[in-house]
Amino acid sequence: MIFTRRAGNAVIDPKLAPDKTSTNNTSTEACAMKNFPRIMSSLMLITFIHWVYASLRRRIERVALAILAAGPIPRHVAFIMDGNRRYARGKHMETFRGHVDGFQTLRRLLEVCLDLDINCVSVYAFAIENFKRPQDEVQALMNLAKEKLYELCEKGNLLDKHGVRLCVVGRRSLLPPDVLKAVHKAESMTRHNNRAILNLCIPYASSDEMTTAIQTTVRSTLENNIDIDSISEKSIEANLMTTLSGSPPLDILVRTSGVRRLSDYMLWQCSEDTQIQFVPCYWPDFGMREFIPIILAYQRKIWKRRKLEVLQPCKEE
Repeated sequence: MIFTRRAGNAVIDPKLAPDKTSTNNTSTEACAMKNFPRIMSSLMLITFIHWVYASLRRRIERVALAILAAGPIPRHVAFIMDGNRRYARGKHMETFRGHVDGFQTLRRLLEVCLDLDINCVSVYAFAIENFKRPQDEVQALMNLAKEKLYELCEKGNLLDKHGVRLCVVGRRSLLPPDVLKAVHKAESMTRHNNRAILNLCIPYASSDEMTTAIQTTVRSTLENNIDIDSISEKSIEANLMTTLSGSPPLDILVRTSGVRRLSDYMLWQCSEDTQIQFVPCYWPDFGMREFIPIILAYQRKIWKRRKLEVLQPCKEE
């Protein structure tokens, strides 16, 4: 050991003193290496538990769908996909991320509807009123629509795999040219599919649909020199966008986010027989847990009606 003399005292040369920081780092690294197998084992166990849970959940969902499919199934279900922005704010995410997660929910739900052999699904993707939102949000939504239109319809993807025909319902003239191009391509790619219909309502308003149908009906009547008094509810309904797409009558309309209004969506199609469901969760959180009770409620309604139809002749006798 080297000493230096200062005022008669022996002092250790600082250059040769042990580095405490280096010693601590070495100790930390040694501890981490020692615990590494234990950490990896824990991560593997967590991953395995998640895998088992996901596998069991998928199996339970398949069984539940098989049971539901044994009963009466609605032909046409419509969704007001509400709550994407509030969902994003609640999770401290960008608003756009809420719309992306909302699309993933739509994709999963379409799979469920197709597994149940529901003939037609209509979704309120973008209202005409939404053009009043901030320009950057509108542009982001248009870009998302363009991207997902191509994704849904490309060969081997969801609509192609399940034989679903895409119909874009709404005031197309309001769409940007690049989005309109994507619409035409997507519809062209799926035009021969005949198993089911997906009505993508963008940009849509029920009041606009009804106005357009009335105008078309009146114009056709005048051009063909038909008596104007011949215009009826049926002739107007025949010119609705959803009717022209080949959609059957609306059986169920679901709105998420807890808001209890229809927001100018399918007002004509909502007859006294349409089952309207308001669900408290936001659209990205909507799943089997919320959808199964809705289908069960529809089946109970149909069974009750069939029972009354059977009992009615007996009462008359």
